[in-house]
This record gives sequence, structure tokens and C-alpha cells, in this order.
Amino acid sequence: MRIEQIYTGCLAQGAYYIESEGEVAIIDPLREVHSYIGMAEKSDSKIKYIFETHFHADFVSGHLTLAEKTGAPIIFGPNAKPNFDCIIAKDNQEFKLGNVIIKVLHTPGHTMESTCYLLLDENGKEQALFSGDTLFLGDVGRPDLAQKAADMTQEELTGLLYDSLRTKIMTLPDDTIVYPGHGAGSACGKNMSKETVGSIGEQKSTNYALRENMTKEEFVKEVTDGLLPPPAYFTMNVKLNKEGYESIDDVIKTGNVGLSPTDFEALANTTGAVVLDVRHQSDFVKAHIPNSIFIGLDGGFAPWAGALIADIKTPILLVADVNRVEEAIIRLSRVGFDNVIGYLEGGFSSWVKSSKETDTIKSITAEEFSEQVNKANDKIFDVRKSSEYKSEHVINAENTPLNDLNNYLNEFQIEGINFIHCAGGYRSVIASSILKSRGIHNIVDIKGGFGAIKNTNTKISSFICPTTL
Repeated sequence: MRIEQIYTGCLAQGAYYIESEGEVAIIDPLREVHSYIGMAEKSDSKIKYIFETHFHADFVSGHLTLAEKTGAPIIFGPNAKPNFDCIIAKDNQEFKLGNVIIKVLHTPGHTMESTCYLLLDENGKEQALFSGDTLFLGDVGRPDLAQKAADMTQEELTGLLYDSLRTKIMTLPDDTIVYPGHGAGSACGKNMSKETVGSIGEQKSTNYALRENMTKEEFVKEVTDGLLPPPAYFTMNVKLNKEGYESIDDVIKTGNVGLSPTDFEALANTTGAVVLDVRHQSDFVKAHIPNSIFIGLDGGFAPWAGALIADIKTPILLVADVNRVEEAIIRLSRVGFDNVIGYLEGGFSSWVKSSKETDTIKSITAEEFSEQVNKANDKIFDVRKSSEYKSEHVINAENTPLNDLNNYLNEFQIEGINFIHCAGGYRSVIASSILKSRGIHNIVDIKGGFGAIKNTNTKISSFICPTTL
């Protein structure tokens, strides 16, 4: 038997490859499926099943494409009602894979169709649990995403999740391996571990939501407390996963069209496309196309694109390093943004060579910021999450979290300087690009963010451990 976790850091998502006796099951595949097919072919095996733990909100799954290319059936748990042919499994139904068994455990709560898959070895022993978004390491799935579809309150869904965990999961042997759907960095939970593999026993002793003798009322209160609103693209991704989507091969073909600077500019003007610059933030700060938005590939690219670009149907024009165009198209498609309509051929250097207008972002070091920060007309904006800000922040800084930046535009002053920082410099450049596109130009980015500021003489609030917030 062979189990491989295929972890995608940008999405903090785990897909799984299980192989036994020449037969393969894939759990929660990403949209680009060639790697799974290649793995099976390399070991002279055949993909027999495609298991989905639920209708994912944070990414577009590859279940339909993989089924089309391999002929393997798609399997969902009870209550799933997709718009395509698949197997709707019953609770406790078993699927034979080589000499092992994959058992369906229906665990509603995160969503009504949420299902875990229990792997039984050749002796019938519980070997591993593929827990989807029901159980994470250190947390459980947020119960607020399926209220409308389930016609239930957040609290009612949380109560179902409590029952699922205690009757289906916590009763498993302590040495059962846990393979979760996500890790730290995903918006599907609030307290996830950076680890990506654990055990039932470990979670029973360390996961706040699996605390022994915890009442349902306590569980509901603690799980729902502090949940941030889900990104807008979540609902649209659920719809794609449930109803179907365009082939990623076609998406790549449509988007992978090189445009001269003149054609690029003309298409941006006629379509109203978002000009998305995915280079490194240091390159964007030095020079970029006016009114373009920065979201760099070398960061949480796909989730931030999903959170900040209002509609997945928005036309997008890419500014990327020449060898990373297809990567950008694929990673956008993972969160449902299929409408890339072209890219700047030759990269940003071709724009410069054409003598077209460019813009910059003023950026200073943390030491320079420390020397300037006390001027009367200056304001400081911290675009980190509220939990990061509450834990520790620059005295007199205002918290304007990046994911809600549009709600704070009136806070930025017309006169003086608007200093902007995040934790390390990635999010602050995203924020700066958005502000400049909204006509706010008196901004100064702080290189290295709060991590660098802490090493200066700037006054910082007293530290509060995030786990106590």
C-alpha cells in the first residue's frame, strides 16, 4: 500500500494518492490532474476511484477532468446533489482498492455532504482517516459556509459537527493517522497547525475542539467565536464544483496569448480587465504599469486573488516573468478565475522598452520609518489580520486588514504620508497597489514589514499571545 500527500502550499491544501495492488484512489484532486495520472502510469497502476470529501469552497477541484481522462467514477458522501453523474455513497459503505478498503464516514457539520474516508488495511485495521474539512490538525472545519444551502443556522450546523466528531471520529483508535484537507494558511479554519499529518490520539489531546467532556454548547461557542467572513469567491467555487467547469486545458490555451505593449494596453482599455502584476514585490515597487494590481506568485497568490478580485468572471491581463505565465494561469484557475485573456509578451521589460508610462511605489526601510514616524501629519496603517494586530502592533497604527481594505478607503488621508506595513512586505505592496489604483498616491511602503520594524526603536504595544485572543 502506498499513500502520498500532494500538498499545495499556496492553497494550504492536501490532495491524496492511495495505491494498492495496481489500483489507485485520488482524494480531493486539484484542477490540473496530469500529475495524478502520471503517478499512476509510472507505477503501472490504474485510477479506480475519485473521492470528494465535500463541495469545496476555497478551490476548484479536478474531479470532473480526472474522471473524463481516466473513466474513474466520482464518489461523494450522502446529501451531495451535483449536476453530473457520480456515485452518492451511503454512510459506512465500503470501496475495495487492491487489498485495502476505503470506508465512507458521513460527517455533516462543515457542510451537509461532508464526508471522511477511513482506510482499512488488508487486515481490516483502521490505518488512516482522510478527514477533508471536518477535522484539521488543531481545529475543525468552519460551520458557516453551508447555511443557505442547508437552510440551517450556523449554530445548528456546528451542533451537527459536534455529533459527527464525537460519534464518528473520536471513537477511532488513537494511532489512526489523520490526513486533513488543509493546514495553516487556509481560510477554512481559524487555528490550524502548520503540520500536515497527525493522529487521532494527538488531536484528542491537543485540539481545542476535541477536548474531553466538552459540552455541545461549549463547542458551538468556541468553534464559532472569531470566525472572519469567508472570501467572496467561496460561494462561486462551490457552484463550479457542484455544477461543472471549463477544461483547464482550454483555460490555459485561452489565457496563454502574448500581446505587444500596444495591444495589451488597448485590450485593457476596451475590456476593463484587471491588469494583474504577479512579479516579485520588489520589482513591482521599482516600476509597474499605472493602475495595475500586484499579487505576487511568490506568496499566497491564489487565495489573495480570490479574496481581492470581486468576480471570478473578471477579465484579467497578466504581467509576469516570461517563464511563469502558465503557472499564473493555472494558479488563478484553481480558485475559479478562468478569464485570463492574455499576457504582456516579453514581460515588463517590453513595456519599458516601448517607452510607455510607468509608476512606482515609494518604499523605505524600517530604520528610516522609525526616524520619520513621529511627524504630525503622518498616519500608519497595518494591513495584517486583526488577530495579528491585536497580538502586537506599532503604537498609534490603525488596523486596516488587507482583505477588507476597500471598507477603509476613507481612512487614508489626502495630506501628509500614509505609511503602510504588513508582517513581511508582501501584503503591504498588494495594499499599496490597490490604493494607488483608487487614486491614493501619498503612500509609503515599509520594507520588511512589522518583522523589521520590531528591530528598530519604534514604539510597539505589549505582546499578547494569539491563543488568548
